Amino acid sequence: MISMVMVAVGVYARLLKHAEAAMACLAVDPAILLIVVGVLMFLITFCGCIGSLRENICLLQTFSVCLTVVFLLQLAAGVLGFVFSDKARGKVSEIINGAIVHYRDDLDLQNLIDFGQKEFSCCGGVSYKDWSQNMYFNCTADNPSRERCSVPFSCCLQAADEAVINTMCGQGMQAMNYLEASEFIYTNGCIDKLVNWIHSNLFLLGGIALGLAIPQLVGILLSQILVNQIKDQIKLQLYNQQHRADPWY
Repeated sequence: MISMVMVAVGVYARLLKHAEAAMACLAVDPAILLIVVGVLMFLITFCGCIGSLRENICLLQTFSVCLTVVFLLQLAAGVLGFVFSDKARGKVSEIINGAIVHYRDDLDLQNLIDFGQKEFSCCGGVSYKDWSQNMYFNCTADNPSRERCSVPFSCCLQAADEAVINTMCGQGMQAMNYLEASEFIYTNGCIDKLVNWIHSNLFLLGGIALGLAIPQLVGILLSQILVNQIKDQIKLQLYNQQHRADPWY
């Protein structure tokens, strides 16, 4: 049910977008991520549910194999991310820069970036000047955009008593140096903030990873137990058919 809801939300979000904007940034579209994850979850859970109800060995084995592959991929991603932290950091930087480029092309992506920048009190990937990669915020002299040399409002320092958000508060901030801009916006990039947050919440992330791993391992174990029980029942039935005491039964 959860997977079907995820797919429905993802499809609905895609249908609401303009076709040209939707095709511009498929790689960084949250709706596509929802659809892909939802479809995979549905296929895996469908195999487990129907396989257990119908006592179908093929579906149960498929469910077990898929869960094992997912678990191993998660484990490998965690180990590789820890061992090759520099490469992982570079990949995260590449994803963030791609998201910055398509900031105005996708409303879902825009809201996601704004949420992240406000939540982590950061701006851009490495620094606030990364926003010059976006065609609307670019600082070149021939840029006709009204947002030239600016940053999104989510980069701005918010006063505690500020009731209405000034969406133009980032106007011209890229033209300032770090010291001047730091009085109005967050100048630190989101990559360093994200890395620091991960280091500060290792136990929390470990607990989440363990919470995700335990149901997967339990599912693999239970599916294999059920498969073995079904095989034993089949063997018992074959044995009874071959060794009936009453030939007229």
